[in-house]
Amino acid sequence: MSRPVPDQCGVFGQALGFTSLYGEDDCGTLPTNAGSYGLLIGISQPVQVDVHRLGCPVLPAGLYLYCGSAKGPGGIRSRVTRHLKPDKSLRWHVDHLTKNADEIAGFPLTGGGECDLLERALRIPGATVPVSGFGSSDCRRCPSHLVLLRCQSVIVRRSVDLKG
Repeated sequence: MSRPVPDQCGVFGQALGFTSLYGEDDCGTLPTNAGSYGLLIGISQPVQVDVHRLGCPVLPAGLYLYCGSAKGPGGIRSRVTRHLKPDKSLRWHVDHLTKNADEIAGFPLTGGGECDLLERALRIPGATVPVSGFGSSDCRRCPSHLVLLRCQSVIVRRSVDLKG
């Protein structure tokens, strides 16, 4: 059984610049070109990120946005599909969060890069950077590529379509 798309995503669509979300079952229609993407990740319990360089932080329950880029073979489709799978080896910082997600969805960026998405997200009232350096080891511009959008209990819903 696939995990649902986070219910709270609709309120962030305009601020973040996405019109559609892709859940675990929808990845086959994501674009295959290289580019940037966002992941919305809902966790209902605190998650320890076992990365010693980051200090092994414990992330509180809430709704998170991860800003990423996909430049390798298969582009955005390949990268987001991997991130949405619950069973995978832990390769990137975000894998610690996606593996424990109760709700998860991805979206391709139609304009700008991962750093631009992070800047838009941090303009959302209440958005914070929970861990410095998370997902941004190679970025000199951003404090992190993870944003805590809302620290609250996660509400589950099966799907979201923001196109209309």
